[in-house]
Amino acid sequence: KEEAVEIRYLLFLPQGYGSAEKKDEKWPLMLFLHGAGERGDNLDLVKKHGPPKLVQEKKEFPFITVSPQCPTGKYWNPQQMAKLVDHVANAYSADPKRLYVTGLSMGGFGSWNLLAEYPGKFAAAIPICGGGDPSKAEKMKETPIWVFHGAKDTAVSIKKSEEMVDALKKAGGNVKFTMYPEAGHDSWTETYNNSEVYKWLLEQKLK
Repeated sequence: KEEAVEIRYLLFLPQGYGSAEKKDEKWPLMLFLHGAGERGDNLDLVKKHGPPKLVQEKKEFPFITVSPQCPTGKYWNPQQMAKLVDHVANAYSADPKRLYVTGLSMGGFGSWNLLAEYPGKFAAAIPICGGGDPSKAEKMKETPIWVFHGAKDTAVSIKKSEEMVDALKKAGGNVKFTMYPEAGHDSWTETYNNSEVYKWLLEQKLK
């Protein structure tokens, strides 16, 4: 029997969500996985970087945004994250053809793992300064993936992203790679501040 797992998360609903004129609208949903430094049981930590930080300032963010918190000493569990996405997508008006995953550092690794475990679930992914298992590239080759990494990253070597990108290209995958030549580990601030990233995400939709 599966044991119950409590997942604490922040939820952001876009402007106009639930309004009378948009009551039948299906919204894109973004799962954001934070890095190792934001683990714990204080949800405020999750607001330190990325979408949960942005939505405090930019209320017109167009995604239902789910930002869970990973407990201290643990890593992202793909099964739990897939269930969380399903739970939120069912509870709110999410478009099942527009589910997206993104994450930074430990969350970048978590994003790659989710893509390998649940091929075809997400319409697109943005793993930032993470890495995955290149032998699983074949499974995720249908998913549009935009990878970001800083060339001077000493915490997670850019080689980790390069390996995944190369493996995906060999598998005939749909992958873009942005390398910041001067960035260290923080390649996420610039990425999440870039409106092109969200524009690209919203263009991706499952058939």
